[in-house]
Amino acid sequence: MSTPQKFTALQVMQDAPVIPVIVLNDIAHAVPMARALVAGGIRMLEVTLRTPQALACIEAIARSVPEAIVGAGTVRTKADAQAAANAGALFAVSPGYTTAVGQACRDVGMALLPGVATGSEIMMAQEEGLTELKFFPAMQAGGPAMLKAWSGPFFDVKFCPTGGVTLQNAPDFLALPNVVCVGGSWLVPADALEKGDWARVTQLARDTLNLRKNGL
Repeated sequence: MSTPQKFTALQVMQDAPVIPVIVLNDIAHAVPMARALVAGGIRMLEVTLRTPQALACIEAIARSVPEAIVGAGTVRTKADAQAAANAGALFAVSPGYTTAVGQACRDVGMALLPGVATGSEIMMAQEEGLTELKFFPAMQAGGPAMLKAWSGPFFDVKFCPTGGVTLQNAPDFLALPNVVCVGGSWLVPADALEKGDWARVTQLARDTLNLRKNGL
């Protein structure tokens, strides 16, 4: 078995304009969903650890869809990070940041995109060498205006806004120089999963590729 490729947080962010935020309740949906997203040009897939089936879904995608790069979202503890890595996740996304989670991801060689919502949280993450961060929950925490305000004091930080981001407001975020990509759940609607409407998922993925980021 080949050694899994390592990715930095910046490489994860730069791969496409949008990282899909995925909630899976049925392992049978995992592989066809991943194939549908890859067919639409999206390969960085954040499967959130919000359901009992999440780790099994990550493992199934890692095993059966080699074109996809699967990561784990909602990583909150050292145990989450270890379990995600064991399942085959190649990056982690967390709703906040703790030293323990950061160290756990370093220990397993997994890139981390940690969530921040305040200047103090950004500074804490920077103290531990992290300069690519998730702004979460983006709309509730101030939206594009907050990111504009941060661009001065945190000129060396790049963000992935997630939370309340849609196809309609994504361009407002992507127009900002300190935003590399956004995270969004609209690429994998619950009703599309239930119906097995993989063509719709592929089309939604293709639509996001039109959200080109100037300067990248």
